[in-house]
Amino acid sequence: MDKQLSGKVALITGATSGIGRAAARLFAAHGACVVLNGRRQAELDAVVAEAAALGPGAAGLAGDVGDEDLAAALVELAEVRFGGLDIAFNNAGTTGATAPLAQIEPATWEQVLRTNLTGAFLGARRQIPAMLRRGGGSIVFTSTFVGHTVGFPGMAAYAASKAGLLALAQVVTAEYGPRGIRANALLPGGTDTPMGRETAATPEALAFVEGLHALRRLARPEEIAQAALFLASDAASFVTGTALRVDGGVSVVRT
Repeated sequence: MDKQLSGKVALITGATSGIGRAAARLFAAHGACVVLNGRRQAELDAVVAEAAALGPGAAGLAGDVGDEDLAAALVELAEVRFGGLDIAFNNAGTTGATAPLAQIEPATWEQVLRTNLTGAFLGARRQIPAMLRRGGGSIVFTSTFVGHTVGFPGMAAYAASKAGLLALAQVVTAEYGPRGIRANALLPGGTDTPMGRETAATPEALAFVEGLHALRRLARPEEIAQAALFLASDAASFVTGTALRVDGGVSVVRT
């Protein structure tokens, strides 16, 4: 295997399931030391063990990405345990309760934005100085096609928070590109994850969502992780400030 991340240190949030777990395994297999985060300690311990068996080193720290102290502690763990930070995959996210906009409670709105957008900001705020100490790095934000090319009823908070990540990636690019930091947004389509199955919770809903995609299926988490690997690696050395759609054609097909 061509180990695209050999010698790199990568931080991944939302690593206990779905895309984050697939990325933890893939990044480790490609030679990265990984620092992993999730809210559930038992599940985090399991993925840390998986990554450690596949790569040169793995460590985990449980907590909520909306906690600024956690963002600082994750970067400190990367620097103390593995010597620095080169890659950050800010992947943690939530859909929140779905409802028409006029029925969304402000507390629900704030909770979704806190996890999806503010959590990414808090992470990047701590990650960037650490990357500058290494001479540069790559930041990847998990966004979505929802709120970018498609508006889904009931998902105002999710769409707004995820669309904000595109702007965040662009501004990081403008501010820190000259100093060697790349920032990109990854836009998955429907993906077969626990969060995705909550959104399409019945066979009828699942068939509907699958049918929206040109490929007439959901993505496997590993397929999205491969795209994250590309953006994180030197293979994407001239890719920054972009929104990379990995969406099975859902953004362009109307059939």
